[in-house]
Amino acid sequence: MPVVPFAELPDDSRVWLFGSAAPIDEVDMQRVLTTVDGFLAKWAAHGQPLWCARDWRDERFLAVGVDTSREGASGCSIDGLFRALKGIEEGIGTTMLDSSLVYYRDELGLVHALSREDFALLGRGGHVGPATPVMDLALTDAAAYRTRFERRASESWHAALLPSR
Repeated sequence: MPVVPFAELPDDSRVWLFGSAAPIDEVDMQRVLTTVDGFLAKWAAHGQPLWCARDWRDERFLAVGVDTSREGASGCSIDGLFRALKGIEEGIGTTMLDSSLVYYRDELGLVHALSREDFALLGRGGHVGPATPVMDLALTDAAAYRTRFERRASESWHAALLPSR
């Protein structure tokens, strides 16, 4: 099947973003990527192979993209991706499918995951603010992932979780 380097996906490719609740070490990262690569090598929708790619960042973030100009992913094929990730969660000791988490980078450059409520609490305490780098897992196309995945909280939906000043 046509698995390509992520950089070769067109900007309008559909992207799904996943974040790990905890950092994933090298051993478990290989487990995750081997599972994902195996899935992508066979990924098809309605019997047609999907031109797809994946990217990995910061010991936590997985991006999976499909070139929809060639073939779009179907609901069943997308469910298969989620099942593949769900199947490895127990083995790596963390979840990659909790869409309620907020990810931000602290002043030391470390990435943290926490609930929206806890992020808002950090904002009220002045520990995070408009300039805090956040990761936006709600993005859905390759161009946005490449250019806006990590940005200041004030430039993202995360701003709504911070106190107004």
